[in-house]
Amino acid sequence: MNFTGLAFYFFASVLVFAAAMVVSIRNPVKSALFLVLAFFSAACVWITLEAEFLAIVLVLVYVGAVMVLFLFVIMMLDVNLERLREGFGEYLPMGGLIAVLMVLEIAIVLNSGGFGEEQFPRPQGHLGSYSNTRELGLLIYTFYVYPFELAAVILLVAIVAAISLTLRKRPGTKYQKPAEQVTVKKSDRLRIVKMPAEPQEKQE
Repeated sequence: MNFTGLAFYFFASVLVFAAAMVVSIRNPVKSALFLVLAFFSAACVWITLEAEFLAIVLVLVYVGAVMVLFLFVIMMLDVNLERLREGFGEYLPMGGLIAVLMVLEIAIVLNSGGFGEEQFPRPQGHLGSYSNTRELGLLIYTFYVYPFELAAVILLVAIVAAISLTLRKRPGTKYQKPAEQVTVKKSDRLRIVKMPAEPQEKQE
């Protein structure tokens, strides 16, 4: 076994350990930190499989943004640890059964012979300068450009719909009206008041 294989099994072992600690540890802050470790380990596994783009996206998006948000939310909320311990043993058999089924499905898929370098050979002439990031970009922006743009439009519509559904106008709260702000005139904002001058008192 070469160095790449040893590195793969090491990072995979750390990933399995971190994932087990995420679901078994009682402290939510420590659980989130182990989830960060799991993300880093998954990124390292993808790097050993020459999927650099997925590894970079995982670190930047999940570790750099999502997990930081999770940690802020967990530390700001008053989490009741006693309530978290309740019902752990009740759902343990069902969770164990689901975990065994997932492992069995993964083993069936991996032993099916549909994965490996022989199934996805590298393009000829790119043995020294092959980059899966370049190949992924070529596929997304050439062959899959319309599905990619359609997915972007669907996500944009979902964001606008979520903002519209959660927007509530509370009484007593002032809101800006851009249409009125654009058409405003000087006479609408400025009022000149003439006041008679008052005589100054003589100082003794």
